[in-house]
Amino acid sequence: MYYFPEPPYFLMTAGLIAGMASGLAFEATLKQAVELWSKNRSSRTLSNLKGLQLQLPFLGMAGGICVFLASGMEIFGFPKLLSYVLALPLTLLTAWLVWTQLAKVLIELQRGGSQALDLDSFFEEP
Repeated sequence: MYYFPEPPYFLMTAGLIAGMASGLAFEATLKQAVELWSKNRSSRTLSNLKGLQLQLPFLGMAGGICVFLASGMEIFGFPKLLSYVLALPLTLLTAWLVWTQLAKVLIELQRGGSQALDLDSFFEEP
């Protein structure tokens, strides 16, 4: 007789909570840095965002999401190794895409200020 292993509900919940907590820390750090930049308009402030101060919560968020995804696949019957083999590249690709997009947005913000990010101005009548 074959017994199914206990689904990793705890890991799924822990990954979700870790991802959300790191996401909140990432948001707060990013908002604080952009507010500091808007006060003094120093290009060094935005270039410092690529440091450990912003990378640590971002990596925590990505790690939590990876554990959440892998645990979710395990709940649906995937083996543990296959779950992590699928979740890790998916998480790394998504994290890389988000990080590069964030870098592009910060460069646009530095070049043109907050007006560069105003999407409503693209659809106004001349």
